[in-house]
Amino acid sequence: MNEILNWFTEPLQYGFMLKALWVSAFVGVVCAVLSCYITLKGWSLMGDAVSHAVVPGVVVAYALGLPFALGAFIFGFGATVAIGYVKAKTRLKEDAVIGVVFTGFFAFGIVLSTKIPTNIDLFHILFGNVLGISAEDIIQTLIAGLLTLGIILLRRQDLLLFCFDPNHAKAIGLNVKFMYYTLLSVLALTIVTALQTAGIILVIAMLVTPGSTAYLLTDRFDHMLWISVGTSVLSCLLGTYLSYHLDVPTGGCIVILLSLIFVISMVFAPKYGLLNQGRAKQTPKQTISVL
Repeated sequence: MNEILNWFTEPLQYGFMLKALWVSAFVGVVCAVLSCYITLKGWSLMGDAVSHAVVPGVVVAYALGLPFALGAFIFGFGATVAIGYVKAKTRLKEDAVIGVVFTGFFAFGIVLSTKIPTNIDLFHILFGNVLGISAEDIIQTLIAGLLTLGIILLRRQDLLLFCFDPNHAKAIGLNVKFMYYTLLSVLALTIVTALQTAGIILVIAMLVTPGSTAYLLTDRFDHMLWISVGTSVLSCLLGTYLSYHLDVPTGGCIVILLSLIFVISMVFAPKYGLLNQGRAKQTPKQTISVL
């Protein structure tokens, strides 16, 4: 019993671990909330595109002495605008446009990081470094995260309707194009929020896995939100502990735990799990209730 207690209390003696724990939990909440909307909208590939597109923004921001969050947001949102423009002006499908744009932005960022003199550790950009997060980065993370949660809270019903049934949203007079760019802006802000915790490679897992797990476990959107937040925060806290004791990257531990919870849910979910596939085939396709 004492060994288990010491396992949890030992890291709390260090200030960097206390910061890492609460910052990770905060990032987990932000990612989990947006994850539900991304899952309903089917925008996992868009999240992947934005996360890779922020790399040149981070490099340029550090080179100019600007907050990295500002550069990351500008380039991330700029990539989504580029995707929308190319899709509208060509005959290419959205997935092809996303693949072309985000790989171009990502490659541009890699080249810039080798040519522009900065103190950036590319490994930390790719995989995060929450254990070594600075006070300035914490402030940027909090600002981006609170802005994200605030926008979602103010427009939660419109965003839900846009993700669930954009045709109905347009029919009742909702500005669908505005909601499209609102969701993209929130997506870019969330990636900025999670950049220090998971890095651009693993952030997509934090954006997709919590909502996907919750989607397997419930048909109600309000329950989906709570389950998504619960699994995300649990994975962030426990993953931070594991990274300390095992001396491995924190972002990797968090994503492994998220993936493990998803696999367990996929197999054992009471209504949509693999063990209940036969019974599920006799029931209507899953839909999400907004009530």
